Amino acid sequence: MTLQHVSLEVRRDDVPEELRFWALLGFEEVEPAGTLAEVAAWVQRGATQIHLLFSDDPVVPPSGHSAVVAEDFDAVIAALRDAGFSPEERTRHWGAARVFVRSPAGHVVEVMAAPPA
Repeated sequence: MTLQHVSLEVRRDDVPEELRFWALLGFEEVEPAGTLAEVAAWVQRGATQIHLLFSDDPVVPPSGHSAVVAEDFDAVIAALRDAGFSPEERTRHWGAARVFVRSPAGHVVEVMAAPPA
């Protein structure tokens, strides 16, 4: 079983920067199904999608986060830094490096060098 999608609330004005951020993590913009393009922008990597739900007053979870595995971890972290993001190194878990970084809309994303084993 695979997690198919997660939804994150964002202001419509933040969508272009959110798309740029998620592209650095290997996600590509895809067309939302049917009339959902009126309420969200979608990005996808493999079988996993992130639905960026348009909101005038988005809620960013105070402690929750999304997590992605970056197969080319060092290159992804360098690209994030080059794009002006500030990945914060965290304690290694499962023998692999990981960082936390905030998306333009303020969502926390954990970028891991390898999945939990």
